[in-house]
Amino acid sequence: MKVARFVLKIVALSLAAAAAVCAVIAYWDGITEMCCCVKGKIQRSAHTDEYDDYDDYEE
Repeated sequence: MKVARFVLKIVALSLAAAAAVCAVIAYWDGITEMCCCVKGKIQRSAHTDEYDDYDDYEE
């Protein structure tokens, strides 16, 4: 009986891993789009000048 429970746990773990892989494959377009969007926002925020907000006051 213990062997059967162990085998069932292994099968359940394998099915869960397969489901996770299928979910990643199914949403791959969304994942890559989100990563590109986040990368762009990080690059934009990294290249801001410290004194950019002072330009608004000069006008």
